[in-house]
Amino acid sequence: MTEQKRVQVLDSHMSYVEEGAGPAALFLHGNPTSSFIWRKVIPYLASTCRCIAPDLIGFGNSGKPPIGYRFFDHVRYLDAFLEVLGIRSVLMVAQDWGTALAFHYAGRFPLRVRGLAFMEFIRPMRDWDEFHQRPEARALFQAFRAAGTGERLILEQNVFIERVLPGSILRTLSPEEMNAYRAPFAEPSSRKPILALPRELPVAGEPEDTFRVLERDHSALLSSTYPKLLFFGDPGALISPPLARQYGQRLANCETVELGPGAHYLQEDHGETIGRRLRAWAGRMAWDAGPRKRFRTA
Repeated sequence: MTEQKRVQVLDSHMSYVEEGAGPAALFLHGNPTSSFIWRKVIPYLASTCRCIAPDLIGFGNSGKPPIGYRFFDHVRYLDAFLEVLGIRSVLMVAQDWGTALAFHYAGRFPLRVRGLAFMEFIRPMRDWDEFHQRPEARALFQAFRAAGTGERLILEQNVFIERVLPGSILRTLSPEEMNAYRAPFAEPSSRKPILALPRELPVAGEPEDTFRVLERDHSALLSSTYPKLLFFGDPGALISPPLARQYGQRLANCETVELGPGAHYLQEDHGETIGRRLRAWAGRMAWDAGPRKRFRTA
């Protein structure tokens, strides 16, 4: 991938990768990754789109301002980032917490969203039984939310980087790849953004404000008509194949793509396939001229 760029955003800075020209395609990563996770996907769209992959605030090479790194903090910085880059119309590609940000953006600005491709998405859950395909993962994430225990596991022991990340990818990451993911979180204090997001997971009504907003965002998603593309792996992590198929059937104008064996970080196991399917999907859209440019299904 190309060299990262940097822009001032609010009281800090955000780094991002930009490739290609044309309609904007925004790639949003999750926890604890960065724009690096899209390195195998972006080249497939760069021939027809202006591909922009930011490092969310606190992640990758972006700044680490003294904030709580709650979901609403990420919304605020991402909104400001898009404002700085002048993006008003966008094709969104997202995974993990990137999907929550994409859904929230789409819920507020549906006419700006020309299409939404997503995978392993965040959704409001009635209880912990709905979270993850593996019981041991549920127990671990509940421990992350416990005061003191979460700090010990994530800040001190770096469990999310050293255990959760590689354990949610089927292939073995190379030392260079692991080091790319480790680099932004070399010190315990730098891992606060990683710790914050498990505590934002909308489970059993908590945290109340995040849960309420994401419920509203998912309701807006269900009533939306822009094109959608839902990727899933088997067995998945947050999203099982049956749940993905069921969810895709409930959405208007949605295609589902079964990638085969995969867990959570599907871009690491199926990056090229995701890229090819995205290119074909986007290629079936046309870009209308005029003052209110928007994608339409060809």
